[in-house]
Amino acid sequence: MQNPSKQQIDTILKSAKTIAVVGLSDNPERTSYKVAKFMQGAGYRIIPVNPKATEILSEKTVASLGEIEEHVDIVNVFRRSEFLPEIARDFLNIDADVFWAQLGLFNEEAYELLENHYPVIMDKCIKVAYREMEH
Repeated sequence: MQNPSKQQIDTILKSAKTIAVVGLSDNPERTSYKVAKFMQGAGYRIIPVNPKATEILSEKTVASLGEIEEHVDIVNVFRRSEFLPEIARDFLNIDADVFWAQLGLFNEEAYELLENHYPVIMDKCIKVAYREMEH
């Protein structure tokens, strides 16, 4: 498994506008909330994917990726690694460009499902990548 280069990741972040965050918690103490709030503050539109909440960060939530009808630039995943193949299969059924699994998350099966068709980033924090990007 190999992530795109830093230059490719910078390009992805510069062109992206909408990020669907799978596993986004409504608890401000959770990493997913902090990262999504940061990215929202940086100008990205966040689509929270959480079946147990109705609104997070002033955005209406959806229960699953399959409920998203609009184009998504990045699907950022905050679920345990064993859930990544299922989320990757859902990703294939929506209009999305990049699959991004947060720091500490990787799954070879999910990677192999997507690698030939989409950019796949795993085990990397989107907030850290954004901060390291040359603006």
